[in-house]
Amino acid sequence: MSIYEQRNKAIEDNDADLFNDTLHDDFIFVSHMDGSSMSRSEAAEMFAGMMANDSFEIHNMRCLYENSDVLIDHAVYHFPDNTREAVLAYHEIKDGKVIRTETGATLLT
Repeated sequence: MSIYEQRNKAIEDNDADLFNDTLHDDFIFVSHMDGSSMSRSEAAEMFAGMMANDSFEIHNMRCLYENSDVLIDHAVYHFPDNTREAVLAYHEIKDGKVIRTETGATLLT
């Protein structure tokens, strides 16, 4: 199963453990909002919180490109505060796991 397929299945099943299993031990998440970064443990906690919240939804997830070095995906995120963003994510892969994620987003009205 590809990393995209594993992550997509985890999102569909609200399985934060399966999702977080795709993260390398040295994972870094770089936020599109302010350029701040999070460690693996911080990001894993954030992802688990999002998946546990029934008001958080991901729609139209699609893989734009994936190989053994990179995954690029796009989706529409609906947040609990009723905002929606179109999110493009770049995931750098090392040793079969995502080691770095950077996002770019457009606020949707």
